[in-house]
Amino acid sequence: MEQISRNFPPMPSHEMLAALDSGFAERSVEAGPDGARVSYRSGGSQGPVIVLLHGISSGAASWLPCASLLAARARVIAWDAPGYGNSTPLPQAEPKASDYAQRLEGMLHALGVCPDLVVGHSLGALMAAAFVAQAGPDCLPERLLLLSVAQGYGAAGNEEKSREVSRQRLDALASLGVDGLAQRGPTRLLGQTASESAQAWVHWNMQRLRADGYRQAVAMLCGDDINAYLARRPGGLPAQIACGVQDIVTTPLACGALAERFGLPFAMVPDAGHACYIDQSGATARLIAAALPPGAA
Repeated sequence: MEQISRNFPPMPSHEMLAALDSGFAERSVEAGPDGARVSYRSGGSQGPVIVLLHGISSGAASWLPCASLLAARARVIAWDAPGYGNSTPLPQAEPKASDYAQRLEGMLHALGVCPDLVVGHSLGALMAAAFVAQAGPDCLPERLLLLSVAQGYGAAGNEEKSREVSRQRLDALASLGVDGLAQRGPTRLLGQTASESAQAWVHWNMQRLRADGYRQAVAMLCGDDINAYLARRPGGLPAQIACGVQDIVTTPLACGALAERFGLPFAMVPDAGHACYIDQSGATARLIAAALPPGAA
């Protein structure tokens, strides 16, 4: 494969956009008593329920390549986090992962589903960890898979790093805008041999970021800590961690150390960067399928 392009990424193919509309169409549901709505995309109609949570620079649609491979054996639900897509932002200016988790639980209640597996990518991993720490028994998943884990900077002692990360991200948003962030996204989020299709998909999804939702997510990243949530994970709930071999954002070293700290299995996705489920959708889909409870698939 050619090395990742430094030029403006190409547009996604018409076939890919058509597949998004036909097989992974956007829907929405009211997710709480305050009238807040959550937009989501769903594929597949039977089998185990897999819930997919995107990261800070993405959205529900980004899961299409991976979700399409899973939909033949499972019902796949990918949400747009609050402030992303057409989902209502959270009321808090500086929300915690637990606030996102509460909105997720509201969505699942509205859909009447209890997931077999929750998969969180990057900042979505922090949301997923918060979800299993507080979800009621009627929607607690059987298993948890955390990909390319954004661990957060909210722990005591990280105050200086938290302020620096927040400043860097918000300054970049102010100076570059969403389009500028989207243009540089593929280089940072994908491996060096990523296809043009993967580059285009990262760029297309990042172009759809909403500045208000992104700012809230930055506040959560800089003000929360995954360790506190994983420490409260129900004791019998199996979990595992994985990341791309070429991930420069949430590195194999950092993800592996988190897995070791909590005694969790750790795997690496070959040839993948941070956005492993786009970069290497087939390998990541197999990893997700393998994480399902025995007999669920």
